[in-house]
Amino acid sequence: MATLAAIAEAVRAAIAEAAVSLRPDVLAAMERALPLEPSCRAQEVLGQLLENARIARAERVPVCQDTGAVWVWIELGTDERLGGDPQCTVDEALRQAYRDNGLRMSVLRDALGERVNTGDNTPAFLDVSLRPGSGASVHVMLKGGGSDNASALAMLDPSAGPDGIVRFVTETVSAKATGACPPLIVGVGVGGTFDSVAKLSKKALLRPLGMPAPTDAAADLEEALLAGINALGIGPAGLGGLTTALGVRVLTAPCHIAALPVAVNVGCSAMRSVTVEVP
Repeated sequence: MATLAAIAEAVRAAIAEAAVSLRPDVLAAMERALPLEPSCRAQEVLGQLLENARIARAERVPVCQDTGAVWVWIELGTDERLGGDPQCTVDEALRQAYRDNGLRMSVLRDALGERVNTGDNTPAFLDVSLRPGSGASVHVMLKGGGSDNASALAMLDPSAGPDGIVRFVTETVSAKATGACPPLIVGVGVGGTFDSVAKLSKKALLRPLGMPAPTDAAADLEEALLAGINALGIGPAGLGGLTTALGVRVLTAPCHIAALPVAVNVGCSAMRSVTVEVP
């Protein structure tokens, strides 16, 4: 049975691993992109990113100086009974992980009033959802400020359709990609409501590159978006090239008949997420 102690240990381990290593699928995508880049400058940037990732993993140092705010999503089996306070438990695990691994503290106490660093990178931005069965999947993402600042949300008219989604997402990336440290992974949420579509776009980033989209419609949208984004010519580090994005991940949900919510959440070249299965 999953326990809060086991979940806390999963969070601590995931933070320590994510801080010093790119996801394997992202690393592999950069390696594939390198020889396909016609731009010498873009090739150089990709080479430097790959070397940076190699050094970070070998020496166990942060792959990026912005070690991020921590998003934790716990998918908890309905057979489990945790007890206790998940937020307090996860915050303590986060606190220990950032202290023990010498990671930069980037979280402020309040966005509007007391913009003072909490000093321990808490709180975690925690979501808990239920799934059938037992155990828990613990997803941990370290999200830098530059990539989250490139996010956007629109409540489109349903008549906009897929073409409108492509236009909105491509325009968002065109306007904001250079500040988000490309090459990017672009998460797109479609559906839900105003308050839930943004979360869809962040959850979309968890699906590894190379894993098929959940539906044919999502696959078609991903293909169209990737082509449109890479045609922008922004390239690695915003210095030009074909590889503005390594991939696009789309996650959809039901919505109201009168709505077409769309959200964009960007993963930067230091795409750091780890999933731990707790039995």
